[in-house]
Amino acid sequence: MSPPFDCVAVACRGEIALRVIRACRELGIRSLALVAADERGGIAEREADAAVEVPTYLDAATLAVTAAAGGANALHPGYGFLSESPDLAEACRATGLAFVGPSAEALATLGRKDAARELAQRAGVPVVPGGADADDVGYPLLVKARAGGGGRGMRVVADASELAAAVEAAAHEAAAAFGGRGVLYERYLEGARHVEVQILRDAHGAGLHLGERDCSLQRRHQKVIEEAPAPGVGRELRGELGAAALRLADAVDYVGAGTAEFLLAPDGSWYFLEMNARIQVEHPVTELVTSIDIVRRQLEIAAGLPLELQQGDVLLRGHAIEARIYAEDAEHGFLPTSGSVLAVRWPRGPGVRVDAGVDGGDVVGTRYDGLLAKLCVHGETRARAIARLRAALDDVIVLGLTTNLPLLRALALDPEFERGGVDTGWLERTWQPQAGDGPSPEARAAADAFAAGERGANPWLGRWRAGVGELTPDAPVARAPDGALHVWTGGRDVRVERSALGEPERHARRPSGAAAGGIARIAAPMPGAVLRLAVAEGDEVEERAVLLVLEAMKMEHPVWAPYAGRIVAVECREGQQVSAGDVLLELAAATAPDAT
Repeated sequence: MSPPFDCVAVACRGEIALRVIRACRELGIRSLALVAADERGGIAEREADAAVEVPTYLDAATLAVTAAAGGANALHPGYGFLSESPDLAEACRATGLAFVGPSAEALATLGRKDAARELAQRAGVPVVPGGADADDVGYPLLVKARAGGGGRGMRVVADASELAAAVEAAAHEAAAAFGGRGVLYERYLEGARHVEVQILRDAHGAGLHLGERDCSLQRRHQKVIEEAPAPGVGRELRGELGAAALRLADAVDYVGAGTAEFLLAPDGSWYFLEMNARIQVEHPVTELVTSIDIVRRQLEIAAGLPLELQQGDVLLRGHAIEARIYAEDAEHGFLPTSGSVLAVRWPRGPGVRVDAGVDGGDVVGTRYDGLLAKLCVHGETRARAIARLRAALDDVIVLGLTTNLPLLRALALDPEFERGGVDTGWLERTWQPQAGDGPSPEARAAADAFAAGERGANPWLGRWRAGVGELTPDAPVARAPDGALHVWTGGRDVRVERSALGEPERHARRPSGAAAGGIARIAAPMPGAVLRLAVAEGDEVEERAVLLVLEAMKMEHPVWAPYAGRIVAVECREGQQVSAGDVLLELAAATAPDAT
């Protein structure tokens, strides 16, 4: 069978770009990576058959023209960026490229949450009670951006006193991410689960669903762990949700892969949320339980080929779970992190799949989404899949920057997760991080040993082994470009500053940022803009009070007080662009912290 296309342009980055490139390779299709200037030399460019530079991933006309000039006859947008953009679909049509996704008209309809709600109602699909008037909807409610997706532009409001601030924050975030400030209101269903249905529909009107996924483990409306099938969803409910998703697809003559998202209420009722008209980050768990290559089907459908499958051919076997490994500090408000990936080790073994977007030597910044890899496992039962997930997470090493691996391991071990059925608010209600205040004695000893010996360029020195009264410093250690050492110990990356090597007493534990005398110089944890200042010089603040809000990667990130005290200096202003490490405020402790 001849390939569906000669060349496919890949207009995305990271792990999804690699996923598309590998699907093209399997089908005998040449891949052309469209690479932003600040991504040159990255993993997508290294893996593709050819690459061409584009000024940005956000200019539809330039992406299409560049792809066509490079010899492509189709364009795959991946997820994020312009993956659900009617403008990109139209630009591809205008330049003679096949767009790997639905039509511009379908994207325009589904991209507006209010229009998608109306479509669902006409198709007989229940929607969450909502509308344009908050008082009519009632509290608690959810403020949602009318356009876009990915959890951005959303705020939960408990009562009317919180509404104005929530609307402004959601509208600002929506404008930055999607170019529009419009919002709508939906009733917030407490205790609900997020369940979504994967569909495929060809250009000839044939469609099927591939079962459902549970994506309820979320923080700030961003998914963390997903699984398929959803715990507690039986054959009858699966059929109802699948039929509803296909009715929505039929209503807009949808072509390609898509995902209909639903809320499953505690009383068993369910409601349509939105349709994601693209490949989903979490598509691998569906592939693992169905053995259907969704990206390959996307390419075949875009070429006009009919689906070879019928609904009866779709069988769910076993259970699959995906954990998203992010460059973020889950123990300090899920702040994005950055740095050089000094070394990585991904787990291997039966039932383990890793879709990684970085390799050793890559640099992770904060301009783009911080997803490093997706660790996926498959087992005969959910219990077996959880056991595999725990073992696989223990085998991951990412040396050089802070990741959310401590959070993922804690979730995998949590009895509530093990029982199944956690709701969308569970993680934020229960996550209580236990962040350390500095490098442990083990990490300092490993760093000192490495510095003393500098055992060549290879950072792998084995693992920590702790015995009675004896510590052998053979943890993985690597030196960063700035001279600091990074040690993998306790399942996390620990940075030991160059100035502290050989001086373990400098690592006396104290609240983060505290200096001698109880003065903390609060530094920017990432590059960004100061969106709001919540304090002024002389203000008294409580521990964990929000001092200011930074905007980075089109999302808002609060900076908290490490302890109670008084603001003695404000070193920034609203609207100011700051770099990681810039001092923003100085805080004097109400009671000098114990430095022992």
